[in-house]
Amino acid sequence: MPLNPVRRSHLIAPFGVGALSVGKDGSIYVTGALDYWFDQNEASEKNIEIDIEEYRVEEWRLQRLLGVDGLRLPPDYRANWSHGQQRVNMGLTVPVFRFPRWNVCPACGLLRDFPLTIKSRQKCPGCLRKGITRYMTQVQLIAMCENGHIQDFPWREWVHADDQTGCTEQLHLTRMGGATLGLQTVSCDCGAKRSLAHVMSGSMDRSSTFLSDTLNRSPKAYLCSGSSPWHGPNQTQTTCEKPIRAALTNATNVYFADIKSAIYLPRHSDRAPSELIDLLQEAPLNNLVVLMAQNGFDKIKPSQLRLQQPALLKPYSDEQITASLKIIGDSYSTGESTIDMIDDYEGFEKDLLPMEYEQLRREQNEVHLQVSLADPSQYDPSVGRFFSTIALVKKLRETRAMMGFSRITSNSGLSLEQKKKMLFRTPPMAGESWLPATMVHGEGIFLEFTPGLISKWEKQPPVKLRVKGLVDRYKHLEITRNWRFKELSARFVMIHTLAHVLINQLTFECGYSAASLRERLYVTQTGGIQMAGVLIYTASGDSEGTLGGLVAMGRPGFLEPTILKALEKAKWCSADPVCMEIGSSGGQGPESCNLAACHNCALVPETSCEEGNRFLDRALLIGDPINGDNLGFFV
Repeated sequence: MPLNPVRRSHLIAPFGVGALSVGKDGSIYVTGALDYWFDQNEASEKNIEIDIEEYRVEEWRLQRLLGVDGLRLPPDYRANWSHGQQRVNMGLTVPVFRFPRWNVCPACGLLRDFPLTIKSRQKCPGCLRKGITRYMTQVQLIAMCENGHIQDFPWREWVHADDQTGCTEQLHLTRMGGATLGLQTVSCDCGAKRSLAHVMSGSMDRSSTFLSDTLNRSPKAYLCSGSSPWHGPNQTQTTCEKPIRAALTNATNVYFADIKSAIYLPRHSDRAPSELIDLLQEAPLNNLVVLMAQNGFDKIKPSQLRLQQPALLKPYSDEQITASLKIIGDSYSTGESTIDMIDDYEGFEKDLLPMEYEQLRREQNEVHLQVSLADPSQYDPSVGRFFSTIALVKKLRETRAMMGFSRITSNSGLSLEQKKKMLFRTPPMAGESWLPATMVHGEGIFLEFTPGLISKWEKQPPVKLRVKGLVDRYKHLEITRNWRFKELSARFVMIHTLAHVLINQLTFECGYSAASLRERLYVTQTGGIQMAGVLIYTASGDSEGTLGGLVAMGRPGFLEPTILKALEKAKWCSADPVCMEIGSSGGQGPESCNLAACHNCALVPETSCEEGNRFLDRALLIGDPINGDNLGFFV
């Protein structure tokens, strides 16, 4: 059995490349780089044959956005029962490395570092000399930087308050009757001693940290070493000029997976049916297509494909096959992408979302996308008048790909190429780039807001004034912390907040847990694109993704009371009047990016929200009853 079994979807998030996880024996591990996931050399040693095509995932829009040649499912572990024979994709694992390297003895406090490649807990050598067997445990303190690097806490430098210490004496970590860092002391046999108090203190100033500022003997600060333990013991050191911050291994800001997702959209024309396009991109035909397309998709002859798979292609004509190959070939032309090396979030808005927005407003009856449009006139006017389109998404397929990760904050200043490079020890050659992904299925409700109503509402002076402070705070974060550009507006905050209160209400109505529901926001007013909609959906790797309860709640007679109950609950929070007043006077929540929204009223599980539970305000839904402001959209 594998050392630490996890679900395949969890290898995308939260246990993707560079993430820390706890094994069955209590040891802490960091997930290895993508180079190790399908290692041909290791497979040869184990007499394993790897068939990559079995793990291939096709989502042309996502591949084009991320600038990769393919997406792959994480390897699944398959036990081997046939010894001495060639095995295909048997016994594949995702390697992990034991990190942090420093360990401490819980009895004598001995501190010692071990290689990344050790596989189990080690016995304390100090206790062994006394004839006692005790196992060392990994320390809970590490160091990291905002560029995503992570390293062992600089124990020697800290105890000597010197980044150039040459002391090699034995270190000890003692606890003085408590678990707080202030009651823990690092000592060296040379006589140096220092408490861990204030080791994690300091501001969020990007130019310096308390740890970096207190370890330097010279005027130059103690900076990040560029360590990437997920690359393995022979990692290539990179230069990094960022200050390091101390953190606990179980801190929530140690790892933020950067995930991009796309809803399946059908591709077809009068001559190319969508089912044929899907067939050509699934095994076994996709193997032939990729192999033959080395000289161009237009060079592939239908007769060549028929020769290999006559039964599969029998229902289709040569003209249909040729037209389908052209559509597939156009999808692989990453150089024609609308993003063209711009920020990944901006590309996400301009390339992925508008296409989905248009498709979700139409009737669909495809294998992986089934949309039924409801008649808004059938809904009670108290709710129906606010929406121009209500679509019941009976079936959808979502592809989620990991494009990188960040530490300290979920918004890093790294470019898309820098993020992808961190996932590999040795970046793949041209034509072989890939990222891990997973496909999930589910259902949902799509709501498009009435254009005239929302435009009239967001132009009101009280609405503009209400959201101005939030917009200004985020612009400050963009400058001071190099966060990504984001188009914030009153309509975005209002639609986002409605999605949250609906998710919380639907958990009582349709049988799904809050963590099973997700939001997908379609909101923009720039670049000639006008969107004002939201998709609330469930997409799960198991049967919970297709229970049918969510679609049932979108039908007339069911949706209206659900929305009205959600809005009624939003009128009062158990933390009011404080929650509403904080929203009026300043901000609250992560980076003060929420107004009247807290855990008691409008927040949802992190996996359900696209924005990390930021940019929320109940007042834009129902007004400010405390101050008597009727600025809510649904008032």
